[in-house]
Amino acid sequence: MRLTLRIWRQRGPEQPGAMTAYEIEGISPEMSFLEMLDTLNERLILRGEEPVAFDHDCREGICGACGMVINGQAHGPERTTTCQLHMRHFHDGDTIDVEPWRAAAFPVVKDLVVDRSAFDRIIGSGGFISAPTGSAPDAHATPVPKPVADTAFEHAECIGCGACVAACPNGSAMLFTSAKVTHLNVLPQGQPERESRVLDMVGTMDEEGFGGCTNTGECAVACPKGIPLQSISNMNREFLRASLKNGGHGAR
Repeated sequence: MRLTLRIWRQRGPEQPGAMTAYEIEGISPEMSFLEMLDTLNERLILRGEEPVAFDHDCREGICGACGMVINGQAHGPERTTTCQLHMRHFHDGDTIDVEPWRAAAFPVVKDLVVDRSAFDRIIGSGGFISAPTGSAPDAHATPVPKPVADTAFEHAECIGCGACVAACPNGSAMLFTSAKVTHLNVLPQGQPERESRVLDMVGTMDEEGFGGCTNTGECAVACPKGIPLQSISNMNREFLRASLKNGGHGAR
C-alpha cells in the first residue's frame, strides 16, 4: 500500500503545531496502525529526521495509551483501540489525517502525545473504597447480586483512554467519570463513600476544565470498551442524591 499521512507535529506544549505530510509505501494491510507509524519513524530516523512521538504501551487493546484521532475519529474508523486498528481498513492511495486528542484538559506534550493526568486526578479524588484493617474477610462475607456484579464489571472495563473526551464536541469527561463512579457506587463495598465519591469526582472533573455534557452520544459511540451512555444518567442521579443529602451544596 502507498499512503499519504498528514500528521500533527508539535515540538512542545508551548510551541505552535501544524500538519505535516509524509508519503509512505510498502505498507502491508496486516500491519497495525502503530506498526505503520513504527515503519514511518524508522524511515524518518534513517533520513536524519525527527520521528513522530506517539503514546503506546501494551499494544493489546488493554491500556488505552495509544489514543489518537484518525481521519476525525477517535481511535479511527473501527470501534477499537488504535493499536488494534489494522491497515486493511484503509485503501491504497488513501490520505490519512492523524492528530492528538483535542481537549483543553488534555494539553499536547509533543506531536501525538497528550497529558491525560487529569483522569488520574479525577480517580484519585474518589476512586477508592474503605479498607478495614485486620484479617481478610471471607469471600462470601459480603454477597453481591449478579446484576450488580455485572454492572460493576461493565463499568470497570473503562481503560481511561480518553476517546470519549476526544469524540465529544464539548470535550466532556462525563462518560469516563460516570464509569468510575458507577463501578464502585453499585457495589456493597463502595457504599461508605457513595455520596462523597460522586461529589468529589464530579468536582475534580469540573476543576480540570472538561466541557459540559449535552448528550450528543459521541462518547459512547467512540468508547472502545462499550461503556453505555446510560452510565451518565446513573451518575447524574447519584450526584443529585448526594447533593440533597449534603444539604443541596453539590460538589465540594
